Amino acid sequence: MPTDRRKFLALTGTAFGGILASGCATSAAPLASASVGSRVGSLQPDPAGVLDLPPGFSYRVISRLGDMMDDGEGVPDAADGMGCFDIGGGKIALVRNHELRPDRADPVAVSPAYDTIARSLLALPGGTSTIILDAETLEVERQYRSLAGTIRNCAGGVTPWNTWLTCEENTTTAAETGGQLNKDHGYVFEVPADSSGLVDPVPLAAMGRFNHEAACVDPRTGIVYMTEDRGDSLFYRFIPDVPGDLAAGGTLQALVMEGMQDTRNSEDNGSTLTARVPVPATWITLDNVEAPDDDLRQRGADRGAAIFARGEGIWMGDGEMYFTATSGGRAGEGQIFRFMPRAEGPDLIELFYESPAASEYSYGDNLVVSPFGDLVVCEDQYGDTVDNYLRGITPAGEAYPLARLRLQTEPAGACFSPDGRTLFVNAYSPTMTLAITGPWPTA
Repeated sequence: MPTDRRKFLALTGTAFGGILASGCATSAAPLASASVGSRVGSLQPDPAGVLDLPPGFSYRVISRLGDMMDDGEGVPDAADGMGCFDIGGGKIALVRNHELRPDRADPVAVSPAYDTIARSLLALPGGTSTIILDAETLEVERQYRSLAGTIRNCAGGVTPWNTWLTCEENTTTAAETGGQLNKDHGYVFEVPADSSGLVDPVPLAAMGRFNHEAACVDPRTGIVYMTEDRGDSLFYRFIPDVPGDLAAGGTLQALVMEGMQDTRNSEDNGSTLTARVPVPATWITLDNVEAPDDDLRQRGADRGAAIFARGEGIWMGDGEMYFTATSGGRAGEGQIFRFMPRAEGPDLIELFYESPAASEYSYGDNLVVSPFGDLVVCEDQYGDTVDNYLRGITPAGEAYPLARLRLQTEPAGACFSPDGRTLFVNAYSPTMTLAITGPWPTA
């Protein structure tokens, strides 16, 4: 058991009595008041045609598709969600998802792997890679595959015990493939930040089998909150039997909003969720969570669980968390929700931001709560003339451009270094991992 997990267990071991009945042992707090919306300045064209940034900011490419890694494999494509960790000794680790599926990428001859093509030794191409960096110089010291044999590892989340939860956005079963795959998919896997190589790929089955997107852990309780990337998705929480040991099992639940089920605010469904108005929320416990018929969300919705438009990135702030609904809202350009777990009384959820037009914010996907208090959101929109942005969202709900990706792909996996000086982000395909530095404001 990693040292960080032992510390977490020691700190939280007595904090979970009655949690199923009373909710999370934490309190909500707003985003910090600092905002960079009027302080970063206009984006400056990048002579290299990669990433436009405000004055005083710069980036460096620390890893790219095809670079030879220390395990003899090339850096995989489709870099998506990512987390950054302090692993001690002046080192930091980036654990990076690769949203690959068997029909879009070649299998790889690596082991151990969760699943292989038919009965061969060729692992499915999805999984994670890890980059070890010098925390001061950002020089790459090692990089290697750290999870293999999965499908479409889209997003995920960091844990307080220094692991990365990587989530499969795919629910293919072995039976559906006529023997081409050996195992069912749609699970969460856990990857230690300092794994040093491929981890034993254990699916966390009790966390549910569905079209997983992202996850985040409330450090005060150990409860894991999860999103689902479907047009009629639910918002889930997993209450572990042993805080910090997700493999030991637990209870999966779905959120129910008081007086409101459909949050998508589209003209088709007639919902009228008002921004910045907290709504009390309760939870229903789900059964048969491995869902062989891939019907977890339908069964939850039939019992009143709230419906979201493609839940995607989620990140923990100070006693609260934020998650995106990529295609929600009247304009269909995306929403951001703020969820506030409470120790006493019902939890609260509110529509924090809704885009009025693509020019302001379009299809927000991964997001991170920045050290200076704003949200940083990765846009995920495709087209011949589309530029995807990193959008800042202030505590007042104002959107502004923080960076523009000039390549016809999406920015993904935004996360800050532990010291708050560097913003790491992926260009999805062809894979590039960038380190952005500059005059960040202080909170």
